[in-house]
Parts: sequence; C-alpha cells; structure tokens
Amino acid sequence: MSATRPIWIDRSAEAPALAPLESDAGTDVLVIGAGIAGLSVALALLENGRDVLLLDKHAVGAGQTSRSSAHLADALDDRFYRLERWHGGDGARLAAQSHAEAIDRIERRVAEFGIDCDFARVDGGLVGATHDDAAELHRELDAARRAGLDVEWLEGGLPGLEAFGPALRFPRQARVDPLRYVAGLAAAVRARGARFARAEVVEVDSAHAPFARTADGRRIDADAIVVATDVPFHESVAIHTKQAPYRTYVIAATVATDALPDVLLWDTADPYHYVRRVGAERGDGRVLALFGGADHKTGQTLHGDPFDALAAWTRAHFGEIAIERAWSGQILEPIDGLGFIGADPGGRDGVYVVTGDSGNGLTHGTLAGPLIAALIDGREHPWRELYDPRRRPLRALGTWLAENANVAAQYGDRLGPGRARPLARGDGAVVREGLHRIAVHRDADGALHAFSALCPHLGCAVRWNAIERSWDCPCHGSRFDARDGRVLDGPAAHGLTPLDVGGG
Repeated sequence: MSATRPIWIDRSAEAPALAPLESDAGTDVLVIGAGIAGLSVALALLENGRDVLLLDKHAVGAGQTSRSSAHLADALDDRFYRLERWHGGDGARLAAQSHAEAIDRIERRVAEFGIDCDFARVDGGLVGATHDDAAELHRELDAARRAGLDVEWLEGGLPGLEAFGPALRFPRQARVDPLRYVAGLAAAVRARGARFARAEVVEVDSAHAPFARTADGRRIDADAIVVATDVPFHESVAIHTKQAPYRTYVIAATVATDALPDVLLWDTADPYHYVRRVGAERGDGRVLALFGGADHKTGQTLHGDPFDALAAWTRAHFGEIAIERAWSGQILEPIDGLGFIGADPGGRDGVYVVTGDSGNGLTHGTLAGPLIAALIDGREHPWRELYDPRRRPLRALGTWLAENANVAAQYGDRLGPGRARPLARGDGAVVREGLHRIAVHRDADGALHAFSALCPHLGCAVRWNAIERSWDCPCHGSRFDARDGRVLDGPAAHGLTPLDVGGG
C-alpha cells in the first residue's frame, strides 16, 4: 500500500480481513467498495429488504476513508456563492440540506449502534487567509444564508482564534474517527445479513443484466450493482472528464490546548488549509490535531515539500508543534462543486456510481445511502437531479475546458525524453528505451522493479510520487504500487504491465 500511515490506523483496531470470494455468486444488489459510501449504501438497501453482497479488494475502510481528515460539514468548502452560480438557489439549498442530513444520519447511527468513534458536534469556522479577505467572507455569508445555513458573522473572530480576524461561524458541524465509525457500520451491516468478501473487480457491465467479473475470473450476477470505489474503474471517459483528481496532505501534531479550540477551521487560501482536533486533551496541556492542505493535481509538479509547508504554516498560527504522523489522500473535484451519485453515466442499466466527493467524502458517502436505495427501488428522491452523474455542468463550462486542457497537456510526456539517473534505494524514475517509456523503481533491498509507464486507463505516462512511493497518473489520477504495479487508486482497472530489466 502507500508509504505514509494515517493516524486513524494507530488509534483503531486493524479492520478484520475479508475472506476471498471463492466461487461465482449471485445477489440482489452487489456493492463494490467497503468504505463509508459502500457501507452506507449497503445499510440503506438492507433496511429496504434487499439482499446485499459487498466486495472490497482489501478490507473495510482501507481506501480513501482511512485517509480522510474526517470533517463533517454542511458548510461546503466549494463556497455557496459558487454553488448558486452552478446549480441555482434551489440546488445550493438542497446541497446544504443533504449534507446536514448526512451529519444527522451519522449521529443517529453512532447512537443506534453504540459506535465508540469520538463523534462530537463542534462549530465550524471560515476565516480569511489574509485580513484583506473580508469581502469574500461577506459574499459567502450572504450565499450561505440564502442556502438556509445557520451562519453568524464574528467581527472579532472565532473565540480563541481572534488572530485570524473576522470569521463565519457555522454551528453543529462535527468530527469523527472515520475508521472506528466504518468498523461499527460494517458490524451493523453484517448483523443485518449482508455478505462480505475480498475480491478485485475488474469489469462491470449489463449487456443483458448487470454482472461483474473479478481479476481471477469469478462472475457475480445481480439485479443492481453499485460502484462505490471512490473512482469508477469501469468507465473510460464518461465521468472522468467531469472531475479532477487532487492529492491533499495532512500532518497530525500536538499543540498547546489553549492554542486551538475544539472547532473545524478552514481558510480562504488557494489551496486552502483545514484544521481540527483529534479527541480530548492529553492531560499535559496539549491536544492532538490535524492540519491539512497543500493540495495539487495528482501526478503533477510539487513545489517544495508539502509537509514542510504545512508545518511552517501551523507553527506560524498555533505555535510549537510535535508532529506524530503525516499522510496524503486522494480527492476528486467535480467541476461544478458537487459529487456524482446515481445511474451509471456510461448508460449501463442497473449500474450506479458514487464518486466526486469534493473533499467531503464522509458526508457525501453517507447521503449516497438513501439516494441510491431509492433509485434502485424505482422511487423518486429530492436529491436525484442535483447529484445525477449524467448531468451536464454547462454553467461550469470554463472549469471543464481548463481541467480537460490540463489533462491533454499531460500526454506530452509520451514524446519527451526519459530522465535517466542513478536510482537510490526507495527511488523511482521514468526512462526511455527506444519508443518505450519505462517506470523503474529500486526498492529498499536494492532490487529493481520495472513496468510500462503507460497507464492502462487511457495511456497517459505515469510519474513518480516520492512521498507515497507510487506511480501516479497525471491525467485521471490512477495510482500504482511501485513494487508490483497493482492498482492503488482507479480509474485504471488493471495494474501496470511488468517488464524485465535484468538485475540492475
């Protein structure tokens, strides 16, 4: 897996291993992906009396759920004045209402299932990156109020964080330990009769009826299939031109308790910073907290060390810190600010997708539960059109053109020279051999691992990610293990093609 390790894995018991799928199978609904989206959908389906088989290629919560900073917010970070422009006033209000309902749903599940996951309601605060950002805060204040949010202007700033200047306060946001929560959710799903298995699904189709096929040739037939794998791996183009992959970075560090109130904090920087506590004070006058940001497009140029940049920003605003963990995660940014939940955009009947979390993966995955369950049952739902994967984001055409021009530019790598250089242990580089580009990694033992550098998704050339020690595609965000080339993140359905380069 990836080289960094989120703090949640230290705090939570390792997810129990899933038994492998050992034969063909049939089910009412197949859910692919055992993160918060897949589990939330499975639970809603079970409550509607459906038979559910849930597959994951690793374990419960082992994907991007484990890499979340676990902010639970209806104060969406794409800004409500933009959501109004892209989706209209009614759409902005539905976006606020749906994410608020998702937080309420998580709170109810925590109480109903007795999940020990540090769930807490806290204020959210939006502050300016500089003291000249008051105009943007006022603009967002007005739009958030029109969207129905409870929001307050604080001229003197958030209590305990006055140095940031004026702020917007959003009450009744929340924080949670994501792995503990999904572990409790998985237990509830299993108790209600869902079957779990480990399998890598590489094909989803519906020529006559929905079916899926695994890497080892197993076939699963179903009345409906839900692809809840963060990135749909069964689509080549339909969804991937409407969302862009970004890496985001988080440091977990202790700070003086009085330096950071128990709030969720965002600023107006681009890329923006986000902050929250993790649990209670430790008893020594310090508290563990997460400080995130430094986002950039996956596989594209990093300017400096993002963890160093986050640490410097944190020290400047919160004083002395002691870093305990650092990690990165993958975010999918839809070009019109809202995710995609609903019928397969490629037109496969009986297939549904959940993707495009826009940095709000826990609430987005949670609200997918009742929406997907309603669609599978043939019922209308008030959120259907807002999150429809087949929608045409015409009001975000400028963003669509810019993002897809950026993707097209990345294909220039296929024509450029390889960067041959000596490889230290743990390093990687793309080199050229004739017409071929080769991704080469030297592992900690000195052994070389080589693959075709062309991403199996749409042929973009991968680049070396020195932080996670992976091969990352700069076009659509697929990521691959450096040692064996297997897929870490889609949309690629298959790993990199291995090559023999000799002993090295």
